[in-house]
Amino acid sequence: MDEFYDEMDDGQVDDLLQPEEDDSPQLYEHFRFVADRGQSLLRVDKFLVDRMMGATRNRIQLAADAGCIMANGKPVKSNYRVKPEDVVTIMMTRPRRDFEIIPENIPIKIIYEDDDLLVVDKPAGLVVHPGHGNYTGTLVNALAWYLKDDPTYDPNDPSLGLVHRIDKDTSGLLVVAKRPEAKANLSLQFFHKTTQREYRALVWGIVKEDEGRIEGNIGRDPRNRMQMTVFPEGDLGKTAVTHYSVLERLGYVTLVKCRLETGRTHQIRVHMKYIGHTLFNDERYGGNDILKGTTFTRYKQFVENCFAICPRQALHAKTLGFVHPTTGEEMFFDSEIPADMSQLIEKWRRYATTKEI
Repeated sequence: MDEFYDEMDDGQVDDLLQPEEDDSPQLYEHFRFVADRGQSLLRVDKFLVDRMMGATRNRIQLAADAGCIMANGKPVKSNYRVKPEDVVTIMMTRPRRDFEIIPENIPIKIIYEDDDLLVVDKPAGLVVHPGHGNYTGTLVNALAWYLKDDPTYDPNDPSLGLVHRIDKDTSGLLVVAKRPEAKANLSLQFFHKTTQREYRALVWGIVKEDEGRIEGNIGRDPRNRMQMTVFPEGDLGKTAVTHYSVLERLGYVTLVKCRLETGRTHQIRVHMKYIGHTLFNDERYGGNDILKGTTFTRYKQFVENCFAICPRQALHAKTLGFVHPTTGEEMFFDSEIPADMSQLIEKWRRYATTKEI
């Protein structure tokens, strides 16, 4: 077990609380302990603290609250009593990392910064976190460069850094913690759904209702492991809730505002497709086909031009609100819709007002 003691530190448990807005929604086993036959009944948080150098009981309790502490394959709370021969595992939202994050001079837009945190306006096309196939050139590498002169910031320390994630081809706001206490506090705000997050999305088709609520468990599609899907019944997937309201109906597309109640992988993309309104130019979910409109050649060319203007899913994380982890001040940030998506929306506005739909 020595390798577990050496790898685990006080901050790693914070990383367990990170919401799953990335491409790796499944949990990965990082640590495993088997209670011996003579084990007396003992709370699991105490059981783990006794076996993990550097881990505090409070951090382990936070991980248990997030469903990342398991006994015999099932999530348990921190008051669970370990029995003889129980198998206790700690799960994380990414595989065990065996590579070092190298600072890279990648331009990033910082819209707010203080001693505890910073808020980044991420461009579309930038991968957030290193992973399979993307070990360099990510936002994390860029942050490592930006904060390279901060002696307290270690990009390889999971108790610091990104508090949540958005997809590579989604633009918009992310909060980054510069101190372990800030990440623990912000992570709990996301976990308890007290943050404020709104997105703008351009979707195929005319959304009839002015506003609505989409609820349906989201999990990996068993027929296509590169996609997520909605499981409307049963206990497959994880609970997901999205609220939407219509901002503009533009011919064969609709501009909507989406508010996340949960933060699942591809949540808005999957939920909007589930109700029949796939995001415009979302290649993974079929939005890069002409899903609505006429058969006229001129219309097809118009849509192809739209795809070229915004060559990614038309989704932007526009607002982000949270309580500052140190001052207790309510913080709120707003990001302008980027040029590619703004031009796309304006092009559909002109089409909707000048063409017979």
